[in-house]
Amino acid sequence: MVNTPGTGTPADAVQRDTEPGAVTTWNGFARFAAAPAPAPPAPGDPPRSLEQRLAYHSAFVTVRTPAIDTLATSVRTLMILGRHQSVTARPSVILTGPATTGKTTALLQVGRTCHLAHTRRAAPGDDTVPVAYVLVPPAATAKSLGAEFARYLGIPVTTRMTTAQITTAVCHTYTAAGVKLVLLDEIHRLNPRTTSGAEAADWLKDITERVGATFVYAGIDVTGTALFSGVRGAQLAGRASLIDCGVLPARHAGSEPFRDLIAAMENALDLHAHRPGSLPRLAPYLHERTAGRIGSLARLIRQAAIEALLNGTEKITRTSLDSIAADHLAEEHYRPRTPTRRRTNTGHPPGRGPRPA
Repeated sequence: MVNTPGTGTPADAVQRDTEPGAVTTWNGFARFAAAPAPAPPAPGDPPRSLEQRLAYHSAFVTVRTPAIDTLATSVRTLMILGRHQSVTARPSVILTGPATTGKTTALLQVGRTCHLAHTRRAAPGDDTVPVAYVLVPPAATAKSLGAEFARYLGIPVTTRMTTAQITTAVCHTYTAAGVKLVLLDEIHRLNPRTTSGAEAADWLKDITERVGATFVYAGIDVTGTALFSGVRGAQLAGRASLIDCGVLPARHAGSEPFRDLIAAMENALDLHAHRPGSLPRLAPYLHERTAGRIGSLARLIRQAAIEALLNGTEKITRTSLDSIAADHLAEEHYRPRTPTRRRTNTGHPPGRGPRPA
């Protein structure tokens, strides 16, 4: 936790920092980045217990996707490109796409990579903070967005503080901490068409020019929101490159990326009776079930694996997949509801109009 001189760690930051899985504070993100990534058992390893395997499939592996690879390459290049740029905001990246397509996962994996690379190079006692991960709050204002930036590093914020005071504290502390990469998630929550949203967008622009870091944004279908509209939108679009994190197609340029993703997930399963190759053969069905969304696919397979462990079958089949309710977005795609036609009471038998006089 980083504190401004002469201040203590705020109680709220400590409370949030101890939440399991919280990555929106520095200590929480550092724990996430340093934790060993879940991995399937290696040949010759002793069998895991049921509880260990349940925990493993709950966490599960992160499969490299085209979006992760593209984002990692872009971020590495842009961090070098903007390293000695000190007058204006550095080039940035926006990761956009529909819901449950792996945007946050890609963002966090790139942040983890940057954190670990810094840790390997850092000298003993180095307390630099290389990465910040911040969520845009709902109905964000300049002050609430600034408070989220402050909370990540444990900067005390009181209700009496003005936006300008929060901004000064954030810029000073982020610079002193050596933050080089800022990951800003849920960027679609910013709405520059409202007065408070416009102030938040202006605040963000100010921060990008005063903090010497590369900014990476992620949000749902950003190009279709108000974020790219008007003068403010033109400024953002002129500084940021766009990476589309869309649904995975069943086939693309002679390859089958969705089937490859399924195969990678299947190879990571820890089920004793599962038949290798059975899930890739279900690729057309799984693509229809999930609409090609990575998040929906991962949840469906993880849930099926946990069910197989709990009921003792130790395998995933088409039948077991059929019995599982996926997320609502996927279910609506797979089983669209047919609108019920409202019957109008005309006072006449069905199919008949009034009798002629």
